[in-house]
Amino acid sequence: MRGIDENRSQKIKWHGKIITIQPRTRVWRYVTDNRTHYHLGYNLLIKGGSDEGKTEFWVAISEKQQQKSGFQIGDTIAGSGWTKKYPEREFADYYRAGSLKIMNCERDLKETVSPWTGPLPDLQIYEERGARMLSKSIWQGKCLTCFWAAMANVEIQWDFDRDIKKYRFETYCYGPKSCRYYKMGRGRSVPYKNRGSAIDDGYLDELCTEGRDWDD
Repeated sequence: MRGIDENRSQKIKWHGKIITIQPRTRVWRYVTDNRTHYHLGYNLLIKGGSDEGKTEFWVAISEKQQQKSGFQIGDTIAGSGWTKKYPEREFADYYRAGSLKIMNCERDLKETVSPWTGPLPDLQIYEERGARMLSKSIWQGKCLTCFWAAMANVEIQWDFDRDIKKYRFETYCYGPKSCRYYKMGRGRSVPYKNRGSAIDDGYLDELCTEGRDWDD
């Protein structure tokens, strides 16, 4: 195993089986007045190995890479990537993925419901649907293999005047409101300079998904 300098990003090789694929999302928050989602690509959870010695890790890929290769759960793939430079704001372990190859396919092409698996929606579909907050424990359990679930990189606008931001990770759901596994979890505090934290208690969920019916 090659030594990895944790103080800077380095290119590594990795391989393994895809456990799940979810949208790679960045969320900008400002108190409870704004929660804007940006869809950057996809995150693949891989079980295998890497030059870093990891046996389970997330790899960020672009929408074009997903459209070209059509990765699905069960595929064994290999590639390269760069270790993250900003751990406090980047959820995936490896970025700028390259040399992607499918080594073996063991996929089930039948689409299931709750959770939803199979061919992934384009990022425009996520954009149009909007997301609700999702309990982290549900995301880690029932929803981990669902392509409507996501762990987002969150950027909180803490001070507008000086453009100071704070960072964290939050779980979201783009799936049907009728999903029997869905739970919002606790409301989320949104801090701002020199004031108490505002609480996002689900009000913004209704605004973000107001264009969808119960079963959509």
